[in-house]
Parts: sequence; C-alpha cells; structure tokens
Amino acid sequence: METKLEQHIIKPADRMTGLPTQFFAKLVAKANAQVAKGRDVINLGQGNPDQPTPPHIVAKLQEAAANPMYHRYPPFSGYPFLKEAVAKRYKEDYNVDIDPTTEVAILFGGKTGLVEISQCLLNPGDVCLVPDPGYPDYWSGVALAGADMHFMPLTAENRFLPDYSAIDEAALKRAKLMFMNYPNNPTGAVANADFYAQTVEFARRTGVVVASDFAYGAIGFDGERPVSFLQTPGAKEVGIEFYTLSKSYNMAGWRVGFALGNSQIISLINLMQDHYYCSLFGGIQEAAAEALTGPQQCVTELNATYERRREALFGALARIGWKAERPGGSFFCWLPVPEGYTSESFADLVLQEADVVVAPGVGFGSFGEGYVRLGLLTSEARLEEAVERIGKLGIFKA
Repeated sequence: METKLEQHIIKPADRMTGLPTQFFAKLVAKANAQVAKGRDVINLGQGNPDQPTPPHIVAKLQEAAANPMYHRYPPFSGYPFLKEAVAKRYKEDYNVDIDPTTEVAILFGGKTGLVEISQCLLNPGDVCLVPDPGYPDYWSGVALAGADMHFMPLTAENRFLPDYSAIDEAALKRAKLMFMNYPNNPTGAVANADFYAQTVEFARRTGVVVASDFAYGAIGFDGERPVSFLQTPGAKEVGIEFYTLSKSYNMAGWRVGFALGNSQIISLINLMQDHYYCSLFGGIQEAAAEALTGPQQCVTELNATYERRREALFGALARIGWKAERPGGSFFCWLPVPEGYTSESFADLVLQEADVVVAPGVGFGSFGEGYVRLGLLTSEARLEEAVERIGKLGIFKA
C-alpha cells in the first residue's frame, strides 16, 4: 500500500517576503485578459522600445558570435575594450573624462546595477532617499538590503525635481544613498546643470551617495540634449551614474548597462558581481562597443522619431481637450487624470471601454496619484487612434 508522504514545507528567507509587490504585473494581466477576448488593444502602459536594434550592431554580434575566444568565460569584470568604448562615448557626448580601468562597471542591464548599489552601500536601519513618483525597481534593492526608504515628493510645482530643503531631518541623519532619474520616468521631466550643482552640494553636506539613473540620457526634445550628472564639478566624488544601451540603441533585450563614476563605488559593484556573474557574453560586449563607437545617426534618428510621436500625441490630446505638459525628455508622457477618477480607476476605464492601456501613476508612488503614464512606443497613427478612442468616451471637453 502506497504511503502518503507529508508535504515538505519550504520557508523562504525574510528578504523574499519583504520584496515590494510588482504593481505592473497586475497591469499586464489586465491587458492580456482583453487581448485574450480578441480585442484590439493599444498598449501605451509599458516601457519596452518598439523599434529593432540598428542593423550594424546586429551584424557585429553575428560576426562576433563565431569568434572562439568568446566561447570561453569572459573576464569577470568584462572586456577592457567595452569599458573604453563607453568612456569614449561620454567624452564625445558630455565632455566627461572617465577612467575605463577604475570608473566603469559593466552591468547586466541598468536595472541590475540599480538593485546592486543598495546592497553594496546599505545596511539594515540605513535610509535611502527615493523619488516619488519613481522607478519601482529602486525599491527592490533597498528591500533586499533590509534598509528603509524615505520618499522625496516630485511635484509639478517644483518641475518634478526633489526639494532637498524639505527632507525630514531625522531621515536625513540615517540616509546613505539617494536615487535620482532625469530625463525622468515616469514624468518626462528633465534636470539642468544648476539642479545637479545643488545635488553635489547637498551630497557633500550630508554624506549621501548619489545614484543618477541616466537611462533616458539620449532622449531629449526641442533641441536640448539631456545633461549628465557627471558633467557637474565634484559629481564623481559623491556618486555614480547608470547608463544603458536599452533606450539609446533599442537594445533592451541585450541587457547591457554601465555604472560610471566614483572609483570606490565601482569597485564595490565589481566585487558584488564577481560573486554573482562572470560578465556578459563576449560577442554581446563587442556588439555593444560597436554601438557606442560606431555611427551615431541611429541615435539621432531614434530621438527624432520619439519627438514626432510626442507631437502627434499632444496634437490628438488637444483635439479631445486633455490638457497636459509636453515631456522634455524620455519616451514617457505624464498626463493628469480627469476629475472624479483615481489613476487606477481611470486606467481601468480606458482599458475596458477604449481598449487602451495606460499605467496608473500610483504604481510609481503615492505622489503619482492623479496621473497616468503613456509611452511613445508605437506609431504616430496608433497614438492618435488611442487618444481618439479615449475621446469618444466623452470624459474630456475639447
């Protein structure tokens, strides 16, 4: 006679149960449910670039994949030629001098570094200053480190920049790390040189390390190139910047990013990664170097594409009477929800009634309430169609 074995109980570590809820998993599930019904859904709620990687980068990977040298383990911290390539790009684009041997860490995508830096710098009981609204994966690294978060409100009145003078003194005494992100996800706001100078002064005064998320650094509008934090005098003394090829070169699936700046922090990230990884496949590293050092017309053209889409979207918004500020950078638009709705109830309405996915602002933090985020990640015609569908609901008045 077969004996029934007792179920073996698996108890996860505390750090697993303390991870933040993935708000956007719920959004994806709602969208997929509509698609499963055969609905023509226009998804403007996610941040996944819709264009292919430029052909010359793909060709370089195809060539490099046949190189037997890359079939072995790569150097733990990556090939020097890729670090030299990103240093060259920063010099050309921002006139920032980067030492490729000590001031560059190669990452498995920018997201990895954004999680790792909290684990490198924070202990339980330490505080991380986090923008609200902001990219939710900042929260993940803080949770894994067992540290606490103190949110810095980003409001329209302050151009979606943090007000350092308003940070609670008790939290500031425990703060060791601060995230900032311009061009900003989700608001599309940009930061100027004066703001970064204030940031360096704030970091020096408080001892807080600055983590600048520059994921959308290549995407700026109205003839303005986004400013890098590392262009600021003293920036490398107080922090680092995260850069990624995902947005600049439509290489989101390739998972190539960098941490740049303060050599002590870079060495900590490299040490952390020595225990996690053995760096990226060499063929991808060679293709990434080609992206950074090869023709940059593809970046210019991509930026122009997003600007055309922005104009198409805001033209359509004006026609239905939905008033909002144009973003200065990134491929996101931050739009106020109409009176009588929360960000989530409005997002549910336009999904159910117009088959349009938008991201509720509350998913980026409590100060995101009252807004929804739209991505410029489909054609101008589809952006206009999405707005027209919402207009037919009769919520806005032209």
